[in-house]
Amino acid sequence: MQTQFHPKYRLITVSGKIAVGTTTLTKNLVRTLGWEHINIGTIQRQFDKKNKIHENEQGALSRSDEHEKEIDDATEQVLKTRKKIIYEAWLAGFFARNHKDILKVLLVCSHDDIRVDRVANRDNVSVKQAKQWIKQREEENITKWQKLYGNYDFWHNKYFDLVIDTYKTGPLETLGKVLDKIGYDH
Repeated sequence: MQTQFHPKYRLITVSGKIAVGTTTLTKNLVRTLGWEHINIGTIQRQFDKKNKIHENEQGALSRSDEHEKEIDDATEQVLKTRKKIIYEAWLAGFFARNHKDILKVLLVCSHDDIRVDRVANRDNVSVKQAKQWIKQREEENITKWQKLYGNYDFWHNKYFDLVIDTYKTGPLETLGKVLDKIGYDH
């Protein structure tokens, strides 16, 4: 029987670019900790579907600045007030950068060819199309966010408590690193 777990952090953010493993890590954390999960990508995809936007073909520039700010304001509110949540979003760690009671996890993949392969397989598209989608989405998002929030490198290591390269670590090792950081006895 497991003893009562008192985490070092009240909330965990999981951030990273396309196909670095954020959803896999988040699902593993939810399964292990039993915490609530908020995925901004899912919320954006629902918005895109409702507004007939194909996220991989049109990207962030097809959404209004007001919509983007609404999502980000909601993120800020969750980060200020909630606990026992795994918050998965590209900018979650950046927005949480001044919260000492939030674990900010950044996933990276040091080999872009692996990311391209993951997108091609996940979305059943050609390698060429996967490369195009990644490039377009990331460039459009960065352009929009720098316009709204300033000329930041939103995934700079300095904003995060834990940076994991998913090229070098598998899903279970990645999970273990996060659990170790929050003081979970597994």
